[in-house]
Amino acid sequence: MAKPTLPQFPEPIWRENLSLPKFSTLNESIKTDVAIIGGGITGITAAYLLSKQNLKVALLDAGSILNGTTGHTTAKITAQHGLIYDELIHHFGLEKASLYYQAAEEAKQFIEEIIRKKGIECSLTTEDAYLYTNNDTYLEKIEKEKEAYDKLKITNKLVESIPLNIPIKAALVMQAQAQFHPLNYLKALVEESLQKSVTVYENTTAVDIEYNKHPSVITRDGHRVTCRYVIVASHFPFYDRESFYFTRMFSERSYLIAGKSPNDFPGGMYISAESPTRSIRSVKLHDDKEFVLIGGENHKTGQGDSTIAHYEALQKFANVHFQVEKIDYRWSAQDLTTLDKVPYIGPTMKDEDAVLVATGYRKWGMTNGTIAAKILSDTILRKENPYADLFKPSRFQADPSVKKFMEVNADVAKHLLKGKLEFTKDTVKDLKADDATVTRIDGNRVGVYKDKDSKLHMVDTTCTHLGCEVEWNSGERSWDCPCHGSRFSYTGEVLDGPAKKPLKRIKN
Repeated sequence: MAKPTLPQFPEPIWRENLSLPKFSTLNESIKTDVAIIGGGITGITAAYLLSKQNLKVALLDAGSILNGTTGHTTAKITAQHGLIYDELIHHFGLEKASLYYQAAEEAKQFIEEIIRKKGIECSLTTEDAYLYTNNDTYLEKIEKEKEAYDKLKITNKLVESIPLNIPIKAALVMQAQAQFHPLNYLKALVEESLQKSVTVYENTTAVDIEYNKHPSVITRDGHRVTCRYVIVASHFPFYDRESFYFTRMFSERSYLIAGKSPNDFPGGMYISAESPTRSIRSVKLHDDKEFVLIGGENHKTGQGDSTIAHYEALQKFANVHFQVEKIDYRWSAQDLTTLDKVPYIGPTMKDEDAVLVATGYRKWGMTNGTIAAKILSDTILRKENPYADLFKPSRFQADPSVKKFMEVNADVAKHLLKGKLEFTKDTVKDLKADDATVTRIDGNRVGVYKDKDSKLHMVDTTCTHLGCEVEWNSGERSWDCPCHGSRFSYTGEVLDGPAKKPLKRIKN
């Protein structure tokens, strides 16, 4: 069978024939009850919840809403988050592990209830979630995870075969989970929120918060949003204030492809326990075209093989196991993981309880992002929330956080030093169109991208966050930092934080 071709440019399947509203840029200073930074699932859900309580909300996005991590998801609505519950019981105890599961279940039920109550057309289906392995080493881990499920009273079964024609040794099934079209769902929430007390501003970058009697969000254009509360739902928190999130999380890239198989998909959602990860589900678009969606190939941002190689690995898997001959869509996502694998949701600091943050969803943003919106809206409304203590950002568990803290920051130091000492010998004269290289000009490390019209775009490769050296991401045509996950376009503009300033452009 011929190798399927990859699309030239990344574009998630969720944006196929999708018409989203457009919003203007904030061009004046305003006052509101709540400012929400970030137009993904957390920000939009929080805006929806707060608008139902007649609070005035201003939602700001640095680009377009629903075009960040939420728009690049696998869109599984599930409490099965990989091998996690045995680990949570070991590190946090049975009660907190149970709370984590209950939070995910509540988020799932919340999404399903809204979809059914409002009749939202978003391809919601109930599916069993399979955590499988074909590796002898992981058999024991799967069995321990089942024991954790049993302790937590999670309905499950351990099986030796699955509906897919792929090799496995065992799989743990969490029943009655769900999947959907995330953007159709969230578009409906946006439209209803706009009818109430929510105003949305796109292409409006928040760069700082001044915290006096009331917080004020400062935009890149110098405008202020004065409010009672700020929700920072910008994926990586743009506001740190000595919280040092960049030392308490690490970022990973993962890749997704979608193509049509000649065989009917048997249903279910699947993810491998071992690496390289394989996440599998089907996607049915509005015209009843069914696609197989395959994700995985995780690696730390700015590190590892050529990013195109990761797409090609998924491409091969789709070809061998699903006879997919054409890849119709390819895209990637960036996800943040905290030291203890539990998201940070709540006041960013103990003495700044009006500035709230939500981050570190570890690839499970549909449920974690939804429960974050509920926790933060409850905080603003002065309601008790049973999950607030579990997710509070100020926690720092000695086990496993200290060990992970050392590992993450040792890796940062290694890549900082490697980038500074790296010998570059590439020259620009041999550079092909739509390709990039790193060279040195006057002794300085410079990244050079040649576009399809043979125009050169040159940037200083020193990350504007803490000075690591960025690397070229061929799959997304971006410069990615291997230390803390900042990403920049080939012209140097910030795509992902924690960096706030663009890379310095070099004249050619």
